[in-house]
Amino acid sequence: MLTLRQIEVIRAIMVTGTVGSAARLLNVSSPGISRVMKHAESVLGMRLFSRRNGRYTPTPEAKDIFAQINGVYDKVEDLQYVIKRLAQGADSALKIGSVPSIANVMVPRAIAGVRRRFPNLLIDVDVLKIEEAIDYLLLGKGEVVAMSYHYEHPMLTFEPLAKGRLRCIVPERHPLAARSTISAREIARHPLIGIDPNDPYGRVMTAIFARHALDYTVSIRARFGSTVCALVTNGLGIAIVDEFTVAGDNWPRMHTLTIEEDTTFQTYVALRKDATLSSYCEHFISVLRTEMEQLAGGHDRRPGGSTRPRVRSRN
Repeated sequence: MLTLRQIEVIRAIMVTGTVGSAARLLNVSSPGISRVMKHAESVLGMRLFSRRNGRYTPTPEAKDIFAQINGVYDKVEDLQYVIKRLAQGADSALKIGSVPSIANVMVPRAIAGVRRRFPNLLIDVDVLKIEEAIDYLLLGKGEVVAMSYHYEHPMLTFEPLAKGRLRCIVPERHPLAARSTISAREIARHPLIGIDPNDPYGRVMTAIFARHALDYTVSIRARFGSTVCALVTNGLGIAIVDEFTVAGDNWPRMHTLTIEEDTTFQTYVALRKDATLSSYCEHFISVLRTEMEQLAGGHDRRPGGSTRPRVRSRN
């Protein structure tokens, strides 16, 4: 049987009429073209070309072979076209979900990275409550969900995404706005916005309060970090939010303080145990993890006092 390389060489000679022109077309040496052609003739047991006035013309016996070669070559070109479109994400879709704290800033950054790799990929993003993630995955609405915590489920698996920390946010004219760090004891002296003991991030802070036997007051309760930030910027109190929510520096009238106690939490991506992720989804998870780890690392290496992370290269 002829190999695809032999088919490519034979067709190049057919199209160009000379070994030298075929070599230039395929960007190889003329002797290499001659060797491949002779080997192909040896495999088939017949001459494919006759040389007349310096040009190669198909022999009568080879005409049917050449017709088939053209068909094979056309199919190879079709295959290459399909592969190229898949590599760019054409005619494909990436469907992902995320809880709001990760969806606000980090998911858009990750999608920008996916778009650079797959410019034609359709991307469908759903912002989900934690309790909606199970049905989203089990019903096949998306491939993964970025989560703020994990739990046991017979059909789902959770892979670590990135670690983060909580931050204290205060209005720009608040007495605490001149500070760069704050302790849990000092936080508990002020009415708080949004602390919910049942929320994954709320459990981290309430555990610290309990460990130090600190009483605290919640004046306004709001579930989502973006709502909490809006309440704080309107001077309605101080709050505790995760660092990923404030990563985009979208709240210019708000000041961020580093909490002195350890408020580390782990985020995850949830997926079905029987799922085989697309290459698009695997790339999304990789970019999202990198963005979140760089954000958390950038905050760790600088003093508190601003919601803006360190500037980093995006080569």
